[in-house]
Amino acid sequence: MKAIKNDLFLKALRGETVERPPVWMMRQAGRYLPEFMEIKEKYDFFTRCQTPELASEITVQPIRRYGMDAAILFSDILVIPQAMNIDVEMKPNFGPWVPEPIRSAKDLERVIVPDINDTLGYVMDAIDMTKEKLNDEVPLIGFAGSPWTILCYCVQGQGSKNFDKAKQFCFTQPEAAHELLQKITDTTILYLKEKVKHGVNAVQVFDSWGGMLSPTDYQEFSWKYIQQIIDALKDETPVIAFGKGCWFALDVMAKSGASALGVDWTCSPRNARYLTGGNITLQGNFDPTRLFSPPSEIKKMVKQMIDEFGKDRYIVNLGHGILPNIPLENAGAFIEAVKEYKAD
Repeated sequence: MKAIKNDLFLKALRGETVERPPVWMMRQAGRYLPEFMEIKEKYDFFTRCQTPELASEITVQPIRRYGMDAAILFSDILVIPQAMNIDVEMKPNFGPWVPEPIRSAKDLERVIVPDINDTLGYVMDAIDMTKEKLNDEVPLIGFAGSPWTILCYCVQGQGSKNFDKAKQFCFTQPEAAHELLQKITDTTILYLKEKVKHGVNAVQVFDSWGGMLSPTDYQEFSWKYIQQIIDALKDETPVIAFGKGCWFALDVMAKSGASALGVDWTCSPRNARYLTGGNITLQGNFDPTRLFSPPSEIKKMVKQMIDEFGKDRYIVNLGHGILPNIPLENAGAFIEAVKEYKAD
């Protein structure tokens, strides 16, 4: 692999000293950008994911506009269940929809661990095209959902405020739940390894619904599967683990072998450093809704956030994905504040 010209992000993942921390935004490739909306008007969601020309174009759009320090491949966590023979649709103004959710051991019989190139080759093609477009200017991040988060959609059948059906499935049919989680884990490991072969420079595991579980249930139904993914990949590429609402597990996560941990806005920088022992790279944790604040205020808050985390072993990011109706100028102010950062 050729050297990346701007390798700030990779330096931060390695824990090296940097002039300023790197910055990127979760969901930066997407719905807040007018150039993305033009593509969205012509093609439905999974067509955008499954067409390498479109996915690669969407991936580089924010880099062209704002010059973040890393690109993240435009895709979706639900391409994994699709590859596993679980039908997933994206309904406009509704979100993910699974017509035949997994609710029993019998339902599990049709779930496969697929051949990745057969089922998800389009993602690898998108990586190849994106790498060409990025021309080694910045690193490319590949990602997957955590097995628990994927299970939530596969069992619930749709998004939810509490994923009660998913939790009920785990607590009443634990054997079936663990079998499903293991199949998702095995598929995810194969998928991320293939991404690394195609040149992604780091991977992130999104545990969007980890915070729905109690600390004890989190260890059993989520973290031990994320740990398998980290163990399988950490010698090949840096792994970032991000659990939304999972501050209670940060001490365990810090010992996992991950290169960095994502933190949401409900955990202060000071607590995040304390809970992780102070020697692992952290990423986050600006409240995405705070991007509605005036640009001058955003800049002040970003500077304060960096001062609190410290500039080293730190990647500036949001505490979750950017919202669709954020003004472009405000997103720009967030990125600019990091690029202009000087410690007092």
